Amino acid sequence: MIKDYLRKNISQTIEQILGVNIPLSEIGLEKPKQEGHGDWSTNIALNLSKGLKENPRKLADRITASLKLDPELVSQTEVAGPGFINFKLASGWLYSELVTLLDKKNSFGCCDHGKREKVQVEFVSVNPTGPLHVGHGRGAFVGDAIARLLQSVGYQVHREYYINDAGNQIDKLGRSVLARLNQIWGRPFEFPEGGYQGEYLKDFAAQLDSEQGARLKALPPDQLLSEATRISRDGMLENLKLSLKDLKVEFDEWFSEVGLVGSGAISRSLGELKKKGYLYDQDGAQFFKASEFGDEKDRVVIKSTGEHTYFAADIAYMLNKFGRGFKRLIYVWGADHHGDVPRMKGAAKALGHDPDSLEFILMQMVRLIEEGREVKFSKRSGVIVTLDELRDEVGPDVMRYFFLMRRSESQFDFDLDLARKHSDENPVFYVQYAHARICSIIDHAREKGIARTKSDLSLLKEKEEINLIKALLEFPGVVLGAALAREPHRLPTYLQDLAGVFHTFYHQHRVVTDDAGLTQARLDLCDAARIVFANGLSLLGVSAPEKM
Repeated sequence: MIKDYLRKNISQTIEQILGVNIPLSEIGLEKPKQEGHGDWSTNIALNLSKGLKENPRKLADRITASLKLDPELVSQTEVAGPGFINFKLASGWLYSELVTLLDKKNSFGCCDHGKREKVQVEFVSVNPTGPLHVGHGRGAFVGDAIARLLQSVGYQVHREYYINDAGNQIDKLGRSVLARLNQIWGRPFEFPEGGYQGEYLKDFAAQLDSEQGARLKALPPDQLLSEATRISRDGMLENLKLSLKDLKVEFDEWFSEVGLVGSGAISRSLGELKKKGYLYDQDGAQFFKASEFGDEKDRVVIKSTGEHTYFAADIAYMLNKFGRGFKRLIYVWGADHHGDVPRMKGAAKALGHDPDSLEFILMQMVRLIEEGREVKFSKRSGVIVTLDELRDEVGPDVMRYFFLMRRSESQFDFDLDLARKHSDENPVFYVQYAHARICSIIDHAREKGIARTKSDLSLLKEKEEINLIKALLEFPGVVLGAALAREPHRLPTYLQDLAGVFHTFYHQHRVVTDDAGLTQARLDLCDAARIVFANGLSLLGVSAPEKM
């Protein structure tokens, strides 16, 4: 990628002439604000000048004079303003890279940066006690997009859903369903304290009664509760799986907490911590010395009742992940879990693992906005809006694209009015329409009997054509940057900008013209844009329609 090439040359030059070793990550490259100032610009001379006590403009001149850049890649280097160094890319390089894009097709944007390193991404992991709501959608789509991006840049990615099926919430679910069944059967019933009373549970109990009511009624009380709990847990989990599958979110593994507890993993992991001196007993409970690792206080792992805490299970699960050979663990959690981060990293360090191999992506809140007001409750059910309802309202493509448009650490307002629009005001339709328009152009050429032949891309000289080529060639860098930063929102931003560049080209220039050679070159340019739109949308899990 051209930015990597420029950074390496700048870094090597600075080390040679100044004796200063600059990490590549500290060499910024930005697009100049003014069109005549080249394709990329760096302010490295400005950044270094203060420490070196040298005039930034003169320092930029020294660096520029010593750069050894291939003229077939960079046609011009110049110093501008107080010390910016601007680079203009060679047109020959642009054309050759466009050929590479056309040759790579679906693999354009992919690379082997990850060297098949094993990475696990755990996301959603909602208790199987009810339907997914809108807030869960953000974690689902961000986790899935991060996994797709990492795979595309060469990591071996394992998607995992941790099923919290061993705690009190499952017992409450079973008792809540049993209460509804007893209500249907005309028996005395009482809801458990803090139980689940949503309409979805009434529907679930009614269906369960119609399918297995006679068998369940005949069971003794203890066995009836056990069966109601098992069936409810399994049924809710299956509904979660179906909801996520409908949104193109799937997992390599659904990992059960029941299995984790049953394997003795929690006892083993706490035993390791105790052996290393990081556990102590107090007031009948057992504590992990989290404060020694930067947490604000020590944390309970075994309650005075003898029950393990969620944190204890999280430690055992983390060790299980490392035991399966994953080198990096990525957790996609809600922002309310921010306090869990230091204790998890502390536990990793205490057990001999690099705490930096644990990464936490914390999702901020999502608000549904309609007609300028927040929508808190469903018009259909009167309770919180579910993910299934939103899918039925706007469709999975719009949902995924909208949820991925903003940084995960920023609160997001989901604009229902905008999401419902089938026009270029809607960001996802704007991008999809660019892809569909290109398909239409290519079909039009085919209908006119234009046979595709090898084109002379050097015929593409117009400003709008060159701008489109440059924008297309940025795609691999955008993908790699989004993957390494765990920031999927960079991709919708790029696609949005690319659609604007393409539409500008389209409105300024006819593709199918009387000039056969130029027609072939512009058709190839359009085909390159089609490839990038399709690849980019695929990484987001969004379809690339050929007609709209």
